[in-house]
Amino acid sequence: MARNGENNKACSAGTSVEHTLRPDAALAARRRRTCNIAVFLVVALAWVLLDVATKRHFNAFVPGELVGGPYAGIFQLRLVHNTGAAWGIFDDATFALGVFSLVVCGVVLAYALASAKSSSPLLTGALALVFAGGVGNALDRFTLGYVVDFIEPVFIDFPVFNVADIGVTCGIVLVLVALLWEWRHAEDTAGNDSREGGERA
Repeated sequence: MARNGENNKACSAGTSVEHTLRPDAALAARRRRTCNIAVFLVVALAWVLLDVATKRHFNAFVPGELVGGPYAGIFQLRLVHNTGAAWGIFDDATFALGVFSLVVCGVVLAYALASAKSSSPLLTGALALVFAGGVGNALDRFTLGYVVDFIEPVFIDFPVFNVADIGVTCGIVLVLVALLWEWRHAEDTAGNDSREGGERA
C-alpha cells in the first residue's frame, strides 16, 4: 500500500509538472509566431519598397539606354522593359505571368503563416524575400504591362534583372539553407533525446 501511495504521488507530481510546462510551451509558440510574423512583414515591406523605388528611378530613362557602368567588369545598368520571363521565354505573356506570381505569393504567405509557430527567423525572412520579389514583379506586370529590369551582367550571358529578382533568388537559396539547418538541428535533438533516454534506463 505504501508503494502504491508513493507511485500515486510520483504520478501526480509528474502530471503537475507536465501541466506547468504546457502553458510555457504554448506561450513560447505564440511569442515565436508573433516574432516571425513581424520579421516577415518588415523584410517583405522593406524589399518591396526598395524594388519600387529603384524601378521608378531607372524607368525614367529610355529603354535600352546605358545608365551606368560597367562596374569592375561585372555588371552595368541598362533599362529594359521585359514583357515575358527570363531569356525571353513566354514573351508577351505579362498578365498570365502576373497571375502566376500572385498564386506563388499566396502559397508562400500561407506557408509562412502556418509555420510561424515553429520556423526559424531565417526561414521566415527568406520566405519574405521570395514573397516580396513576386509581389514587386507582379505590380509591374499589372500596372505597367512589363517588368522594369536594369541590372545587366557583362561577364556572362545572363538576363537583365532587378531587385525583385534578387529577392526571389536569394530567398530560395536561404530557404534551402534554413530547411537544411532545421533538419540537422532536429536530427541532433532526436539523437540527444535517445541517448538521455538510454542513460536513464
